[in-house]
Amino acid sequence: MISKIDKNSVRQRRHARVRKHIAGTAEAPRLNVYRSLNHIYVQIIDDTKGVTLASASTMEKAVKTQIADMTKTEAAAVVGKVAGERALEKGIKTVVFDRGGYLYTGRVKAVADGAREAGLDF
Repeated sequence: MISKIDKNSVRQRRHARVRKHIAGTAEAPRLNVYRSLNHIYVQIIDDTKGVTLASASTMEKAVKTQIADMTKTEAAAVVGKVAGERALEKGIKTVVFDRGGYLYTGRVKAVADGAREAGLDF
């Protein structure tokens, strides 16, 4: 019998492997992406203190109104832009991008492009 590979556990192992080398500091916090089937979540995290400095997701009312008739990739770009704007309001200009073990394509790339469009450097 053929067993099916659990893609999420493979992603989590990949994420743990990458997180050994990536850490957010006060000067350059970590921009973390989590992608579910229907939504996308972005957090800007200072790992030295263990605090989330800014966040955005497709679940928020402010974002939901903007992404009403968009595809998931277009919505991800909006979420990245909103997260970038919120980070800039808090004085964060540089971040370290943490793709969460996902491949850098599609919605994950759209988040990064949206954040760059808002003015974040990484």
